[in-house]
Amino acid sequence: MQQDQSSSSSSFNGTNTTTTTNTTTTTTDIGQGAVLIKTNPYECGLLKTEVRGYDFNNDLKDPSKPLNYDALFESFFTTGFQAHNFGQAVNIVNDMLRWRLSDEPMTQDEQEPYDDPKVRAQTKCRIFLGYTSNMVSSGVREVIRFLVQHKLVDCIVTTCGAIEEDIMKCMKPTYLGAFDLDGKHLRLNGINRIGNLLIPNLNYCEFEDWITPILDEMLKEQKAGTLWSPSLMIDRFGKEINNEESILYWAHKNEIPIFCPALTDGSIGDMLYFHSYTDKDGNGLVCDIVSDIRRLNGLAVRSKKTGMIILGGGVIKHHICNANLMRNGADFTVYINTGQEFDGSDAGARCDEAVSWGKIRLGSKHTKIYGEASIIFPLLVAQTFVKYQREQQQKEKQ
Repeated sequence: MQQDQSSSSSSFNGTNTTTTTNTTTTTTDIGQGAVLIKTNPYECGLLKTEVRGYDFNNDLKDPSKPLNYDALFESFFTTGFQAHNFGQAVNIVNDMLRWRLSDEPMTQDEQEPYDDPKVRAQTKCRIFLGYTSNMVSSGVREVIRFLVQHKLVDCIVTTCGAIEEDIMKCMKPTYLGAFDLDGKHLRLNGINRIGNLLIPNLNYCEFEDWITPILDEMLKEQKAGTLWSPSLMIDRFGKEINNEESILYWAHKNEIPIFCPALTDGSIGDMLYFHSYTDKDGNGLVCDIVSDIRRLNGLAVRSKKTGMIILGGGVIKHHICNANLMRNGADFTVYINTGQEFDGSDAGARCDEAVSWGKIRLGSKHTKIYGEASIIFPLLVAQTFVKYQREQQQKEKQ
């Protein structure tokens, strides 16, 4: 019987060859076919931006000139990894700062006053800034104060420690220490450690001496009809501290609300607990958190555009994101934290998870920088807010 096709295998000089009447295929052909699969750049649409880092040789051409840090940071966008995410964040924050309602076409159902071209040109993106207390423990406090001092953010959500430590730093300093200091030794000497930062117990004693008479006055005002909320209490603290180094001071002066849904989770909570036993007629100060959630959510709902910049995670991140859910999501978002998503944590959640909840708007601009905020945030502010503020000051002089 005649065969239609014949085949044979042979090995010569280490090369396996399979032969048929139609083709001859070597194992290297098979390997190359697997490894060197044909690229179709037009079909995938991904091969657009070349990866390229900064060339420091440019800074050697004229040694009399300073290093070109602007060019260095601009190169981050094409460097890749978290440097690229930083470059994205710079662009997103700049978009937050420069957006005006006049950039958008007027809709047919636009109501007063947003049908006025002048009002549209003055209507900005409302920027929500969130940060955990350790940011104020560190030198990032001064960066945040700059933003509040110059009215570069519109709303803040933070935790209790950030409130009390901002006040305490107006009285006594926080000190640099080390991550590996012995906890027992510190405890016996009345020193508290936050990472590699140190806060003596004396600072808290001075804070108690400062806040107690203020709580006394607030209790009197409560009995006269004042209803306190966390944001109103914080505003009062900013008024009383009256110190230009303070975030709270500038927030009070510039009427920027600071929300703290966990106001009792810290030394302020301890002070409120102790103070409640001094009230012979009742149970001490009452703090209404419902009025604050109405106020915070209302700020988001009434915004034409919103931006979120969130340092860290937990309550501050979720609180801001949830407020923006009320308007079907934020338009611009930058997360900075070290959290990973595999454990389902709030900090670890990527922006796309918030998109699924409606907290970040579909088709919006967003990024997450996986990094420690005490390094990342000052650089981000330098490349965005500071440049913007300098431009505004130059315009005012003209």
